[in-house]
Amino acid sequence: MSETDISSTGASRGSFRSYGAGFILSVLLTTAAFGLVMSGALPRSALLFGIFGAAVLQILVHLHYFLHLDASSAMRWNVLALVFTVLILVLFVGGTLWVISNLDYRMM
Repeated sequence: MSETDISSTGASRGSFRSYGAGFILSVLLTTAAFGLVMSGALPRSALLFGIFGAAVLQILVHLHYFLHLDASSAMRWNVLALVFTVLILVLFVGGTLWVISNLDYRMM
């Protein structure tokens, strides 16, 4: 099999500029979450909402800038594999929490 027969899966390489932008956004989101906690100005529910929002944004930044996942047709299979992985993780974690809470209820 020659090298011309091997096809790429559409994975792209990032530039220094895109990695730098991803790094700066990650640092800003981490600093924002840290600042929310350290300031103590927000009530607990708003604080948790802010931290959760920063975490979700940081996950999206990492997926886009470092793992190069986007909505292009070349990345469709990678995104599908990621969605399947998240589904399996939700099933494992949710099932574990359900079993543990059920056992706790039955032990009391």
